[in-house]
Amino acid sequence: MTGGAPFRREDREWTQDELDVMSNEELFQAYKDTGNQDLKWPLVMRYIGLVKSIALQVRGVYSSFAQVDDIVNEGLLTLAVAVDKFDPDKGIKFETYVSKRIRGAVIDLARRQDWVPRSVRRKARDIDQASSELFSELGRYPTDEEMAQRLGVSQNQYQEDLANSSMCNVLSLDALFEDREQNSSAEVPDGGLDSRPEDSMLRQEMLEILTKAIESLRENEQTVISLYYHKNLSMKEIAQVMEVSEPRISQLHSRAIQKLKLYMNQYMTGV
Repeated sequence: MTGGAPFRREDREWTQDELDVMSNEELFQAYKDTGNQDLKWPLVMRYIGLVKSIALQVRGVYSSFAQVDDIVNEGLLTLAVAVDKFDPDKGIKFETYVSKRIRGAVIDLARRQDWVPRSVRRKARDIDQASSELFSELGRYPTDEEMAQRLGVSQNQYQEDLANSSMCNVLSLDALFEDREQNSSAEVPDGGLDSRPEDSMLRQEMLEILTKAIESLRENEQTVISLYYHKNLSMKEIAQVMEVSEPRISQLHSRAIQKLKLYMNQYMTGV
């Protein structure tokens, strides 16, 4: 589209041609500087590919009650809100910031639809509790055999329950970090989070701890985490890449998230 009607503000106007040649960063800055709502949706639509990628990635969460297009629309609304709340001065990439919120919006929508059977939620909580207890007792992440024994089920049943609980863990690490940020924000004065050098150091320290935790995972677990959270592949696509079954990928994902949660909880609580 070229030569369209200009986007107006009393002291500035942009033609569609001008918008087309602006980078995402330049368009974002123009919106932040002017607050011109006519710039907002052209900016939001720049990220529709990201929204679609996330919608496809977590399709297993909502496939029973919604279509991809419905989730994309929900994601775009979340994106529009995120554009207003995002602070580029905090040094976080907008894509990283908004990806977590879009994924969170999908999960919230799914929860409102009661998408996870009660039995699956209960088993996921049991697995969480057993892994936490055994980790404290053993000083390491428990084996499948130890987990099955603690839960009083066979190893095959444990692995099946682990795979079924995979989607319950999609936002587990994000929730962990959000809890930490909320607690930290309550102690920070008017400047906000990351306004002091110690806040930036804390964030860097957490990143280093998470990096070490990921490095402690088995190679196949690291691969699943990378493909899912960094490459935005779905479980089905990861299964094709790694040439194993989709339930096996779900098991690896759940096991990896359990390990990362335990390591990060230990760091955050100091226990």
